[in-house]
Amino acid sequence: MENPEQGKAEKIFRDLGKRLDQFAAEAQEAGSRMEADFRSKFEELKASAERLKKETENKERWKEVEAALKKAGEELERAAKAAFGKREEPGKQ
Repeated sequence: MENPEQGKAEKIFRDLGKRLDQFAAEAQEAGSRMEADFRSKFEELKASAERLKKETENKERWKEVEAALKKAGEELERAAKAAFGKREEPGKQ
């Protein structure tokens, strides 16, 4: 003959075991989702870093281009002044 208290304890432990199994499954699923989210965010950050690196390189290149164009503009201005600037006409001083 089984003791009624013993049956209650077995039921409590069975329910506890089921809940622990369910909790473990949910925790594993949540961990998998978090890992997938982490990998996704990591890839996004890598892409952003690469984009930022390229933009920075382009800005440096454009600074060089801007400086070269400015220098060329100054040279062109000097050449234009030399070619078309006021010249003293012979006999007028």
